[in-house]
Amino acid sequence: MGVQTGGAWRGENAELLGRGPECAVLDGTIAAVRTGQSRVLALHGAPGVGKSALLRYAEGAATGMQVLRAGGVESEMELAFATLHQLCAPLLDRLGDLPGPQRHALEVVFGTRADAPPERFMVGLAVLSLLSAASEKGPLLCVVDDAQWTDRASAQVLGFVARRLLAESVALVFGSREQPRDLLGLPELAVAGLKDADAYALLDSVTPVRLDQHIRERFVAEAQGNPLALLELPRGLTMTQMAGGFGLLHADTLPGRIEQSFLSRIEDLPEQTRLLLLVAAAEPTGDPSLVWQAAERLEISPSAALASGTDGLLVFDTRVVFRHPLVRSAVYRSAKQKDRRAVHLALAEVTDPKADPDRRAWHLASATTMPDESVAEELERSAGRAQARGGLATAAAFLQRSVALTADASLRAERALAAADASLRAGDLDVGQNLAEIADRDAQSEFQRVRAQLVRSHITFAAGFNNQAPPMLLAAAQRLEPFDMALARETYLIAWGSASYGAANRDSLMAISRAIRRLPPPDGEPTAVDLALEGFALLVTDGRSAALPTLRRGARALIEAPAENLMKWSWAAGALPALVWEDRPTTEWPIRVIEELRAVGALYELPIYLHSRGITSSLAGDFDTAAAMIAEVDAVTAATGGRMTQHTRLLLTAMQGRAAEAVTLIAATIEEDGAAGQLNGVASAHWAAAILHNGLANHERALSEARATIESANALVSQWALPEFVEAAARAGDDTAAHEAFEDLADVAEPCDTDWAQGVLARCRALMSDDAAADDLYREAIERLGRTIMRPELARAHLLYGEWLRRGRQRDEARAHLRSAYEMFTSIGMDAFAERARRELLATGETVRKRRTETPASGDLTTQERQIALLVRDGLSNPEVGARLFLSPRTVEWHLRKIFAKLGISSRKQLPEALPRDDSTPR
Repeated sequence: MGVQTGGAWRGENAELLGRGPECAVLDGTIAAVRTGQSRVLALHGAPGVGKSALLRYAEGAATGMQVLRAGGVESEMELAFATLHQLCAPLLDRLGDLPGPQRHALEVVFGTRADAPPERFMVGLAVLSLLSAASEKGPLLCVVDDAQWTDRASAQVLGFVARRLLAESVALVFGSREQPRDLLGLPELAVAGLKDADAYALLDSVTPVRLDQHIRERFVAEAQGNPLALLELPRGLTMTQMAGGFGLLHADTLPGRIEQSFLSRIEDLPEQTRLLLLVAAAEPTGDPSLVWQAAERLEISPSAALASGTDGLLVFDTRVVFRHPLVRSAVYRSAKQKDRRAVHLALAEVTDPKADPDRRAWHLASATTMPDESVAEELERSAGRAQARGGLATAAAFLQRSVALTADASLRAERALAAADASLRAGDLDVGQNLAEIADRDAQSEFQRVRAQLVRSHITFAAGFNNQAPPMLLAAAQRLEPFDMALARETYLIAWGSASYGAANRDSLMAISRAIRRLPPPDGEPTAVDLALEGFALLVTDGRSAALPTLRRGARALIEAPAENLMKWSWAAGALPALVWEDRPTTEWPIRVIEELRAVGALYELPIYLHSRGITSSLAGDFDTAAAMIAEVDAVTAATGGRMTQHTRLLLTAMQGRAAEAVTLIAATIEEDGAAGQLNGVASAHWAAAILHNGLANHERALSEARATIESANALVSQWALPEFVEAAARAGDDTAAHEAFEDLADVAEPCDTDWAQGVLARCRALMSDDAAADDLYREAIERLGRTIMRPELARAHLLYGEWLRRGRQRDEARAHLRSAYEMFTSIGMDAFAERARRELLATGETVRKRRTETPASGDLTTQERQIALLVRDGLSNPEVGARLFLSPRTVEWHLRKIFAKLGISSRKQLPEALPRDDSTPR
């Protein structure tokens, strides 16, 4: 640790004038990492304010630590993973220590393996594991300078890693002018100008004459405390100009002044020296060999170029290094266009087309102003390589430049379509929209125009579930029919799903269903897509009875389809098993897709299926799994920056009876999703509210909420809300409403000869039956639901039967069923329903204490700790848990130590006893 002396900071590292507080923060960062903690810090400030000097200070302070360094380069921003490769290059010999999927991901993005492009989040997890493994041999400092010029793929990965460092003995320190969007929200330190006293001291150190006080004040004021400005502004001024202050009369903005200072120095250099600086500015890797080879092609003589030196602006060593990034930008921007093109062409000619084809292609593109098919083809091939490495944003950039260099309109439209699709997949929706419009403008065939419309439809859909997407997807599907029927059918299915599960728009749903009904029958044996389309369309146009046979076949096809085939469209078809009341298939199908998505790291799609599993696990009474799904959705959306309606959290908190939390969440969802046009979220919130208020025995409110739900266009949520409606209406004394809702329930459940359907139907029918029939119906409901995995449904049957028996003064038998209900609700964790059963037991004269649904120890676990504990309990290793939750194995181990202490155990072998598993539902 250093000590402050006056305005300077002296320590093991060199003195930094006026930077005591900043150096103290960096010293604290290094000290924390030495003790086994992780730290992230983003320095930001104006050009020349001293960020790079502070980063060098940190490197000097990290004595005995391994230091990794990378720097963003403006001309490399379009090359995927360029900055990441710089940072990780010294660790690539450790790739063999990573789990297979993570190792493969890095090998693909760094170009040493040809394979399918990995999701960038798998790359992020691999880098996290790589840094964690490296830190096991000693603390690690990672420095990324000029982060504003980091390529997008690298920035996304580094932001992902920075947000997950915890217990890895790793420091990740960034320096940037402005924080890139992928690094926003990280711990930051603003680097401001020097205080006046330090600014005067620095100015005096570079001025050979003593200046009048008011002139010194003018210099300091103009420099705004910027150290580089204080060093550069006096350069090139005569003593008279400095003494009189005339050199500042025509200054521009501060960065412009600094750059102008560099420009003045550049202009004073010989022509060959200026051209050599331009070669170095355009060659981002700093490879002296490439610079000199290109210089030779431009007939630059080394002796002539360096005869008078470079005035300290450029240094040739093991790398070619500019005094400051502003020098590079000043050199490049001040050069004539013809000189820039000549330099890029020379660099392209000396860049190895086999070892570095993408940088060569980019140089060629920068050397070209007119359409050039050969260069456009090179860029297209580079885009393909970038896409194969997972650099979708880079692929889009290459393709976009390729579009600009393409003369043939049809070919230009094809490349614009490819660029739009890459931009969509990279999450750059505005760029994708613009490229799709170019494709539509230049399209030379109807098929190209249709595909442009399809991309625009998917962009609208990706922007959020809303009422605009379904009609756009419908129109695209209709226009696709003559060209690609399989793609048209998939598009129809996505359109139907967006109308039903997203916008919940009845008009769109009917229009899409009618269009599906007009489709010709598929060739050969119907696929799951074909059956889902036909079944869903019949459900809307002709009703449940007409649709049921097809829906059943579709449910079987969905379960039997290979998981990898389901990832694109099965979110839209996933309702099939539940619509026909198949309990185990309903809970099983999302498990298969989730495992496939996890394996490939496809995180954008994963939350949809995690919610599906969370909801079905909640319905089955497996609240541990539901909570784990919520935690994983939170982890994924934090990683991707996405937003999902909190369907599982809504249902789980309502079923748990956590009234205050549930009411707040329900109200927020109704307001936010309603304003966004995401009416499916609104319907889910009303359904959750109906369950909550039935549990609280607030039946009139439950009836109001259920009524709002069954009016939704989402057939599945409406179906699940009908039993809530029947119970609420019957208990509220609204017999007319109860009978009407029961008739609707009979329509959707009676044709389905499953224990789930018939058990729920018998329980609801019993609520409206006379004494003799009700007794038989309750018994039938308990028998049938007892054969399903839907434990809450069975517990509610016991509760309703016990309530009915107590009101009939059959106290002994009532106690038996109420006790069964109370025990089941308590073990599941349904507190409101458990309290309702307890009150009924008290009314029979039985004494019963309130029970906690969790042991005190397990109740102390945070959501993330509980999820980690459950995964370890189920046999996952620390690396496997880390891969699931985007944590390093060391962080998982750190959490486990806290978990063991809270649970009062000493090893992972004791977790099954501390957290018993309910084996009645699929894992």
